[in-house]
Amino acid sequence: VQLVESGGGLVQPGGSLRLSCVASGFTFTRYLMSWYRQAPGKERELVASTTTAGGSTNYADSVKGRFTISRDNAKNTVYLQMNSLKPQDTAVYYCKGSSGFLAYWGQGIQVTVSS
Repeated sequence: VQLVESGGGLVQPGGSLRLSCVASGFTFTRYLMSWYRQAPGKERELVASTTTAGGSTNYADSVKGRFTISRDNAKNTVYLQMNSLKPQDTAVYYCKGSSGFLAYWGQGIQVTVSS
């Protein structure tokens, strides 16, 4: 099982990034996919999630209207489009796939928002 994130980096406040997470080793279409983040000294928090077919999404209040989660089941990939980024969005972002009691995590990718 692998979840491999990409697309992170350094961006100025107000900028945009798109994170990607490519999954392998499990039946992607059966898994709810989520993005979490963890800032230094803080607990890991849920940023956004999407159901198996992508028909329903959920967002943390802090990112509503700025971030969009989507998935392409044909490519076993989940995305997080991040717009109007703020310094407080700086964190390591993790991709997670979950189904029942099973959960798989990516290794995380750094996003830094700074001028």
